[in-house]
Amino acid sequence: MKRLALDTSSLACTVAVRVDDQLFERHEEQAREHTRLLMPMIHDILAEAGISLTDLDGIVLGNGPGSFIGMRIAASVAQGLAFGAGLHILPASSLAAVAAEVFETSSSERVAVAQDAHMSEVYLGLYERGADDMPKPVCSERLQGNSAIEEMSDADSGYVTAGHGWQRYPALVAVNKAWISGQSDVLYPRAAQLLKMSQQSTAIDPKDIQPAYLRQKVAEKPGSGKS
Repeated sequence: MKRLALDTSSLACTVAVRVDDQLFERHEEQAREHTRLLMPMIHDILAEAGISLTDLDGIVLGNGPGSFIGMRIAASVAQGLAFGAGLHILPASSLAAVAAEVFETSSSERVAVAQDAHMSEVYLGLYERGADDMPKPVCSERLQGNSAIEEMSDADSGYVTAGHGWQRYPALVAVNKAWISGQSDVLYPRAAQLLKMSQQSTAIDPKDIQPAYLRQKVAEKPGSGKS
């Protein structure tokens, strides 16, 4: 397998390449620098791996949900590279990538991932440990305000929290604290986890990319019921 993965849906600009059993990775956390960082990171990591774009089997795209601008950057770059090299794209959830790292690095069985969606909301994903330690969704990813998360209260045991959204909104922690068993220090997706998850992804034509915006209108007021 020869695949390139990239994600710019959060503060992290993250790129990885897998060539059979070898993994090459670049990961930087810098605000508003993705446009400057992404293409040089891709160029450098392909050179380190000793391959070109046309050697790849596909491109794995961290498809959000997350920053509107960030998702557009990654999607546009992935489309351009895929069209130029005649490759398919394998979209994967950026939230699930966070959960995948938690499962890889801990014994946690359930993870609640929250990333800042602004306007007092988070992008929320709930996962349990599935086959091969891959994240299995408990519910559909969605926008969530600072209120009780019903699925967490229904679980047999507590959830570990991950993602920057929990730090951004302490009120979300407070209202759900009865169902939180711990806090992970994993805040942002890593491309290496996207590569692992791509084994469960369905390849699509580059023109068919649909970023997981969740909030279709960036300026929409929270609670309007149109997300």
